[in-house]
Amino acid sequence: MEQDLLADLVAESIRINGIDIYYLPRETVDKDAIYTEDALNEYQRAILVDVYVKSFDQFGGEGQFLQKFNLEIRDTMVFSISQRTFQDEITNPVGIIRPREGDLIYLPVAKRLFKISYVEKFPVMMPLGSLPFYDIKCEMFEYSGEVLNTGIRDIDRIERDYNIELNNWTIATESRLELKDESGFSIVQEAYDIDVNDPTAQNDEIEAEADDFIDFTQINPFSENNP
Repeated sequence: MEQDLLADLVAESIRINGIDIYYLPRETVDKDAIYTEDALNEYQRAILVDVYVKSFDQFGGEGQFLQKFNLEIRDTMVFSISQRTFQDEITNPVGIIRPREGDLIYLPVAKRLFKISYVEKFPVMMPLGSLPFYDIKCEMFEYSGEVLNTGIRDIDRIERDYNIELNNWTIATESRLELKDESGFSIVQEAYDIDVNDPTAQNDEIEAEADDFIDFTQINPFSENNP
């Protein structure tokens, strides 16, 4: 009885003092049996739940810093979610028993997407011998080709704005058969522009630089018989 009362009080406290977030469970598409990983992750659901933000004043982590290749953002946040709330809102419809590393959390008030890096499952202090809430440690999500089809416009637009994979811009039939030109190359939409979809791309600069010392007119530059 005491454990149930504590769980109800924690859930009610988070509901009053917390905020609403969207929880995005990860779905595997083609899991590798050897490496036990999936190169392509899909997020098809966005479940609205209430959490308590422990780092409410500012983002944690190392913030923004300039590394070897580009500017990297390492903002982090810590959320607390009631175990009772998680079971009712996520476990029952989705089937996962606890928050998982790799799942995503969308924070509407900041319009930012976070990736769960660690879930505190074994705290030192467990009141009345039970775990009334989970501490979820998150870091800023870096998009890398994941499928976002949650039905929430602000979330799904991340894929549309940052996806630079050519396959997503090809013209295909209703049966997903890609149309190709007479040379065998896939036909892509006119809206596809690598310089627009990836502002950091330097394809033109690299190609111009390569033309100064590489002769692409030769079929095999290492053969004496070829022109």
